[in-house]
Formats: sequence, C-alpha cells, structure tokens
Amino acid sequence: MFFLRMIARSFTRQLRRRLLIALTVCLSATVSVAMLGVVFDVGDKLNAELSTYGSNITVQPKADAVVSDLYNTEAGAAAGDQTDPTAFLKESDAVKIKTIFWAFNITNFAPQLNVHADVNGVNAPLVGTWFNKTLKLPSGETTVVGVEGMRSWWTLDGHWPKDDSAQGVIGKTLAEQLGVKAGDTVTLTKKTASGKTNQQKIELTGVYDSGDDENGSIYLPSSTTQVLADLPDSVDKIEVKALTTPENDLARKAAKNPAALSQDEWETWYCTAYPSSIAYQIEEVIPGAVAKQVRQVAALQGNVLQKTQAVMILMTALSLVAAAVAVANLMAASISERSSELALLKAIGATDGAVSRLMLAETAAISLVGALVGALAGSGVAQIVGQVVFGSGITMRPMVFVLVFVLLALTVLVAASSSIRSILSLKPAEVLHGR
Repeated sequence: MFFLRMIARSFTRQLRRRLLIALTVCLSATVSVAMLGVVFDVGDKLNAELSTYGSNITVQPKADAVVSDLYNTEAGAAAGDQTDPTAFLKESDAVKIKTIFWAFNITNFAPQLNVHADVNGVNAPLVGTWFNKTLKLPSGETTVVGVEGMRSWWTLDGHWPKDDSAQGVIGKTLAEQLGVKAGDTVTLTKKTASGKTNQQKIELTGVYDSGDDENGSIYLPSSTTQVLADLPDSVDKIEVKALTTPENDLARKAAKNPAALSQDEWETWYCTAYPSSIAYQIEEVIPGAVAKQVRQVAALQGNVLQKTQAVMILMTALSLVAAAVAVANLMAASISERSSELALLKAIGATDGAVSRLMLAETAAISLVGALVGALAGSGVAQIVGQVVFGSGITMRPMVFVLVFVLLALTVLVAASSSIRSILSLKPAEVLHGR
C-alpha cells in the first residue's frame, strides 16, 4: 500500500509539472501571438486613427509652393496674413483626385478658397469649401467629401451649412468679437481685384471651436465665396486625407527626387501607398499643382508606430525569456525526481541520446498542446486589443503564427538543452543504489 501511495504521489507531481510546462508555454504563446498580431497590423490601424485628425496631404498651385519652400512655411496663408492668394487651381479639377492609382486610399478631400472680407465691418478670413458634397466620379460611382468629415475633432454649436447655399459657420473667437450666434445673419463685403465691391448676406448655422487660429474665420460654401470674390471655379488649396504607409528610406529618397530612383525602386515606390507617391500621383492628374505631405502628421505617425511596435516586441521577448526560465526549472526538477527511472533506462541499455530524445519528445508534445491553446487565446486577446484601442478587429496574418511557433520551438529547445545535460552525468549504479 505504501509503495502504491508513493507511485501515485510521484505521478501527481509529474502531472503537475507537465501541466505547468503546458501553461507556461500557453501564456507565452498568448502574449506573443497577441503582440505580434497587433505589430503586423498596427500600421494600418494607426493610419486610420491619425487620419481622423485632419488632412495629411495638401495640394496648392506651383507658385504658392515655391513661396512656401522659400520661407519654410506650410501651404496656405500664414496666421495673421491679410493678403489674398494670387495663384489658383480649378475647383472642377479636384474630383480628379479620386482617379489616381491609390483612389481608394483617398478617404476625404476638400478644396479651399481663402480670402478676406469685411464681416459686419470687421476684416476677417473667409474659407470657401465643400461641407458634405456628393461627387459623381468618372467611373460612374459617387462619393461624399468635405470638411464635415475632415474636422471631426471640432465642437459645433449648431449644424453644418449646406453646399451651394448662403449659409456658413463662424469660429468661436470671431463670433464673440462680433457678438453673433447660430441663427444670426452677417453681411460680407468684399472688394475684388478688379475694384468691384460685392456684398453677400450669410446665415450662420453654427459656431465652431477648432481650438486654434481657425476660430477667427468663417467657413462658407466655395460657390458663394467665388461669387463674392469674383473668382469663378477657383481654389488656392486642397486638403486631402489619405490612408498611407509610414515612410521608410525609399519613400524619403523618392520625396527628394523621384527621378533618382532605379526602375525597381520606382515601381515599388509608385505601387506603395507612401504619402509621397500619393502626392506625386495627385500632381499627375491636377494641372499646375504641387502636392505635399503634412510633415507633422507624417513624423507623428512614424514615431508613434515605431514606439508602439517596440513596446509590443519587447513584451514578446520578455514573455519568451520568462517561458525559457520556467521550462528549464520545471524540466530540471522533473529530471531530478525521475533520476531513478532514467538511470534504470540507461542500465538496461538506453543511450544518453535515446534518453535525451525521450525527454525532448515528451516536452515538445506538452509544449505543442500549450502553444496551440495559446495561439487561439492570443488571437482572441489581439481582437480585444484592436477593439479597445482602435475600435476595429486585428487581421491575424499566417506569418504571425509561423513566427511564434518557431520562436517557441527555439525557446523550449534552449530551455530543455540546459536541463537535459544533467542526464549525461547520471551514473546508473550510483543512482539505483541511492548514492
């Protein structure tokens, strides 16, 4: 009876250690699959997340682009600049943006005509644009574009104006200065370049708070602004929101001089959704235009992506190290407890290699079960991370599972090797005699 109890106790301890090895590998696989799954998919998620905060490409006339480069300013008039633009693009050309190779990556765009006018006697910037305009594309499809979808972070007291109407929204700062609110009407007076003075009454449908200098402007339909400024079919800027791939060395090289690329580099760059390649394709379809990426957005995207990936890769590495240490300790304890069994195998003719392979096979089978369960759990954790952080699911690529299984196999092999060396030092005669 005592002998049976000893066997049962030994079996229970061995079963517990096997379960601990499986659980350790399972947890490591869960963390690794979840983190690497997010790493492989985080670029697109961050792009989509950052794209909610305005445009990442601006299009302007070549003359304005030269001035911007000369004085190292962003496209458009500088804050406090009271002058009107002198170079223009055709508003009717804006729809061509949706005809480029990466048309489906263009999620929104809006042309702008930035001029100044007297608003109830106060000189203020006017921004003529599209709010929620439905466009018919050459392909026969339709798309809805405008600042309503590009200024999602603005707070608006009221509602957006209708396109092609005598309506507008006013910035909070200017509204306080003029003492007006949503529902009021203001009079715009504009002296055109030809010397003619035009007037237009605008109904304010809302007061917006952008949190920056734009609070001092009035946004109104582009068609109304063009009539007021006597500039038909004219805009001086187009803001474009596009889903892009973060820049790398190839993209930066192309941004400086696309002509310097080799044929293979050119094809790779042109067929990848880099901001510079999308901007280049926009220039191809809009005459007299220069398209540039907004550097602050590109830099932010690259930095956030690198830091996010670094954290997740570090967590994966730490989980693998922890698994290696745990498996090595559990195997060492198991080998020590089973020394009599292993010594008996060697005594009846089993070689060191055969005994080592037996232990490796046993550990591999246990680890495989843990890895499979961990892979399923990791996929679920990745989806939870995607929903909580990005509001959408994570696309689990097959490469993630292949990579995790290879890393776990190497981790278990290294951990087992350090423990199995003790088998080589077992002397059957001494162990079986209790020495």
